Amino acid sequence: MPFRAVSLVPILLGLSIAAARAGAEPAPAGPSGLPIPRFVSLAADQVNLRAGPGFRYPVAWVFLRRSMPVEVVGEFDQWRRIRDREGAEGWTHKALLSGRRTVVVVGGERVLRRAPEAAAAPLARAEPGVQGRLFRCADAWCEVRLSRFRGWMERRHLWGVHDGERVE
Repeated sequence: MPFRAVSLVPILLGLSIAAARAGAEPAPAGPSGLPIPRFVSLAADQVNLRAGPGFRYPVAWVFLRRSMPVEVVGEFDQWRRIRDREGAEGWTHKALLSGRRTVVVVGGERVLRRAPEAAAAPLARAEPGVQGRLFRCADAWCEVRLSRFRGWMERRHLWGVHDGERVE
């Protein structure tokens, strides 16, 4: 059985954030009543992704990174079909997921700023793959915590939040 090992980086924990899409049609609700697709995070250090929605299906992937953001793309009973930022998909039990919002820096090296504007003073630089906690998003900017730094980064440099999604 293939395993997908994900390197461990400092994990940032936080509280759940209510999210709604701003200025767009509401996402269709799944059987849980929650929108699909939506972002969540892994609630355990090891999460098995199965080939189907049940324990009888073989494990296709193993994620080894608590709080990693994943996208819920399907639901069946107590099972959620999730996708990681590299496109790997599989089914996991909903108990292994958290509503806590996290993000991963994508692209090249990115600047974390003191305020939500390009001219704001820089706080830190983040390399691709750095994981952080998502607090809120509006327009083109999101407030995040990356390691010990809390500031603002352009939404387009983050994986774990949809375009146009308002996070409060």
